[in-house]
Order: sequence, then C-alpha cells, then structure tokens
Amino acid sequence: MATHTIGTREAWLAARLALLDAEKAHTRRGDDLARQRQALPWVRVDKAYRFDTDEGPASLAELFRGRSQLLVYHFMYGPDYKAGCPSCSAIADGFDGFAVHLAHHDVMLWAVSRAPLATLQGYQRRMGWRFPWASSHGGEFNYDFNVAFTEAQQRGGEVEYNYRRGGHAMDVVPAPEPVVQFARTCGTDAQTYARDRPGLSAFVLEDGEVYHSYSTYARGLDGLWGMYQWLDRAPKGRNEAGVWWRRHDEYGQA
Repeated sequence: MATHTIGTREAWLAARLALLDAEKAHTRRGDDLARQRQALPWVRVDKAYRFDTDEGPASLAELFRGRSQLLVYHFMYGPDYKAGCPSCSAIADGFDGFAVHLAHHDVMLWAVSRAPLATLQGYQRRMGWRFPWASSHGGEFNYDFNVAFTEAQQRGGEVEYNYRRGGHAMDVVPAPEPVVQFARTCGTDAQTYARDRPGLSAFVLEDGEVYHSYSTYARGLDGLWGMYQWLDRAPKGRNEAGVWWRRHDEYGQA
C-alpha cells in the first residue's frame, strides 16, 4: 500500500505549478542573497600566513595561482586525527568535478587543514582526490578564521563559531552521540575532534593585496553538499534518522 498521497495527473500538475511559483521565489531570494554576499566590505589580510603545499611553502597570496579570487574550504582534519572528518569528506567528494571549472573562471579552490601535509597527502590518495589541499600546521590561519580552537577556549566556554558563542552541537557537554561517533571514525575523542570546525572563506587579490570577503560555517555549508542537493529532489527527501553517510570507501564495510 502506498505511504503517500495518491492523485490524478491533473491534481499533480496543479500542485506542481503552485510549487513552481515557490521555487521561483526561492531562486530569486537566492540571487538576492548572493548579491548581498558580494556587497560585503573587504577586510585586508595583513598577517603573513604560510602553508605547506605539494609544490612547497606558499603564502596566502600564492594560493591564488594567478587568479583574483580564492575559495578556501576549511576541512576538519586536526593534527591528532587519524582520518579526515566524514562530513567534510562527503562535501569534498564533489570538489574535483567543479574545481577545474572554477579555475577557468578566475577562482581557485583549496582545502586547508591543520594536519601536517604528509598526513593530508596520504588521506587524499586514499580518497582518490586531486584538488589542491594545503596544510596550515603550526600556524594561526584556522584560529583566526574561527575554524580551530584551543583546549583552553573549550574549557572556558570561549569557543565562538558561526558568529556566536556556544549553541553548536560540538560545544555541548557531554558530547552528543553523532559527535562522539564522528570523532571515533577520525581516531580521536569528541573534545579533540571538536577543536576543528568546518567552514568556507573567500578572498580576493587586488593590486597585490589580499582581502577577506566572506566566511560561512555550519549549515551555511549546506549548498556545498552535492548529495543533499540531489536528496532534496528525491521522492523521500533527506529521509534521515541520525548519521547515515560514511566516507565513500567505507560503505562496503557494513
């Protein structure tokens, strides 16, 4: 027996046309939000950040590789992790496909993590990825852009993530089961796991100066989850009851 409303083709078409109006309004609202993002003031980056890359040490300006725009995905891979965050890994599975298009439209895409470069390279080989991935190990980049926090900040309740202090699942004590589960898959404990967070930051290079233009965190990253954009259009939607996804090479291990 069907578990959903059944109707005629005529009834479906009427409902679909009403939904189309809502979808168009949503699209126009999305266009307006994009314009608001682009209208944010730029903030000059004065600190001399250094990164380790496959080609050697690099400055933030050198990550642009001749383009004027840079998108950095803050990939959760702390120095004490044994594997990258499974959620970040699910997002990154889509990077190779569109990074080449961005690079030919004046935008460089990089992932940046705190783990040492050799660790990132090993995980990248495991996942079969090719997009540029830099290590900020030992530097302040992740801390300055609010995607890494110290143990002291955790103890003092001073973690400010997604433009507010506290309130995120990773800040709850004791840690919720999904956080514990993710930490376990990364070979660490929940507190250590939660000292790194996901995010996206945008930068622009103009007249030799680097400026920060935008950052987003938490569910602000929803649009980057390629699988969710497809699931939102599937008959049963996201249909979630807890954490269901894994790293793409782990599904056969159930």
